[in-house]
Amino acid sequence: MQEVVGASMSADLSNRLQRLLPNGRGVWIPMDHGISSYPEDGLDRMDSVIDSVIAGGADAIVCQKGVVSHQSARTGWDGFVCHVSVSTVHGGENAQKKIKVCSASEALSRGANGISGQINLGDLNEPEMIIDMGELTSEAHALGMPVLGMVYPRGPNLVQIPNDITGGVAHAARVAFELGCHVVKVPWTGSIESFQKVVEAVPIPVLIAGGPNGSGFEKTLEIVKMAMQAGGGGVCMGRQVFGSEDPSSCIRSLREIIHG
Repeated sequence: MQEVVGASMSADLSNRLQRLLPNGRGVWIPMDHGISSYPEDGLDRMDSVIDSVIAGGADAIVCQKGVVSHQSARTGWDGFVCHVSVSTVHGGENAQKKIKVCSASEALSRGANGISGQINLGDLNEPEMIIDMGELTSEAHALGMPVLGMVYPRGPNLVQIPNDITGGVAHAARVAFELGCHVVKVPWTGSIESFQKVVEAVPIPVLIAGGPNGSGFEKTLEIVKMAMQAGGGGVCMGRQVFGSEDPSSCIRSLREIIHG
């Protein structure tokens, strides 16, 4: 298991990390999908889904700043992480270019306890996304806020490095760590052996994405078990939870594996 590290960590940062990643592990539920594309199953009943996710024991919910303001005021919950990166399906050739739309200080004022940004490695606009992430981690550092890096090796310029059994996922995790993120979300690599290479690449918790809904939640739980066996830090999993009929039950099943 990867530990949250930092010898000169501020008290605020340490407390927030322990809140969101107890003992370096986390059940995080991203619900930022509605800005990229809508309608989206589950997000049309967001209040009730968020109540169910909180009741199930999620450690964090990742959402855009307008949702953070609304849900933080409505629930009084302290586990919101503000995702600051945006693009939509209508962006044409820029549909995968994530733009930074919120600062760390604004996220904090809206009720977030952490922030999140995204980089798509190999995208034509990768440099701009790296700049945005660098600015975000600098802002967060000054405020003692944890940063989640969602980094995906998926663009047309992605270079496949020989003998890299992770398919670029280990490099994605390394990018997040070297830019100053405290936790990283990456795709599952397909095996315990390959995911161990990802975990070994960084001294921060590595959370796996859930992928599209429809593959069966029991199969997903088996993947989560393998990721934890490889030393992973948990999940940052959206559609398979918020799009389900019983999000609370999904959370409890994930908690049993990750925290149990």
